[in-house]
Amino acid sequence: MNANLSSDSVIYVAGHRGLVGSAVVRNLQKRGFTQILTRSREQLDLTEAVGVREFFRTHKPDAVIVAAAKVGGIHANSTYRADFIYENLLIQNNLIGSAHAFDVSRLVFLGSSCIYPRDALQPMKEECLLTGSLEFTNRPYAVAKIAGLELIHALRMQYGRDYFSVMPTNLYGPGDNFHPENSHVLPALLRRFHEAVTNNDPVVKVWGSGRPRREFMFSQDCADAICHLLVNAPKVTARNADLGAPNWSHINIGVGTDVTIRELAEKIAAVTSFAGAIEFDPTKPDGTPRKLLDVDRLNELGWKNSVSLDEGLRETYEWYRENHSRTR
Repeated sequence: MNANLSSDSVIYVAGHRGLVGSAVVRNLQKRGFTQILTRSREQLDLTEAVGVREFFRTHKPDAVIVAAAKVGGIHANSTYRADFIYENLLIQNNLIGSAHAFDVSRLVFLGSSCIYPRDALQPMKEECLLTGSLEFTNRPYAVAKIAGLELIHALRMQYGRDYFSVMPTNLYGPGDNFHPENSHVLPALLRRFHEAVTNNDPVVKVWGSGRPRREFMFSQDCADAICHLLVNAPKVTARNADLGAPNWSHINIGVGTDVTIRELAEKIAAVTSFAGAIEFDPTKPDGTPRKLLDVDRLNELGWKNSVSLDEGLRETYEWYRENHSRTR
């Protein structure tokens, strides 16, 4: 293994119960890592600085993956704007600050594709960051993530830390949040279509015009990309990288293709066997017109996705049907 990591290196996965974090833990185990640290919210409140610092002081992890965050879809981001920026700043500052204070060797910080300008050129290259205005509906969350990315960048420049950020696209998969109001678009639609079939509803209504385009990535694919970079990405410090350019500021993680929300709804209708009508409500917000990541840098570092959207939808729906009583 590269990056000075071995099978018995201590790796702390913050946010291990989330969609990405849980998949990361499974992927690390598959790769042979035996010392994986996790803590539930009840065991360690990541918004409390004293507790987080004591955790790092006691366990001294060799590497950290920051997958913990307060997340949600358009409705949640629009409704809980203050909560999204405040809690995410607390979580990431505590984790990244403690990692630096207790000399963690390598850290990977997970951002989000919403950090890019609303009208960025498509597909969005890493260099698009901070070149335009953000989408208003999720601006507080995006600003918090940009702050985390900049903190990582600054630590590398000032202290030579081997820390970097990754920017995943829209993720979905088994274990996702299927809450009818606070989830992202794909799991929210999957639940809505499933319930329409169960209730014999003739129509499913979908927010927005259906025209915006989105890229969707299976969570297990994303986890594999993150762990690949953790292990295989070359060491990056201010001493061997041109940090005036964003080439190591962050790395996009995605599949390189997208679909319209209308196409997504039609795919989900097919997966759930919904035979009724799909109606779109243009009075509801569409969000960013398009969010497609350029993944050339990720591909150059030796990783490409393997799970198609159709395959991922089938696996996700199978999980939901077996577990949906726990998502109510």
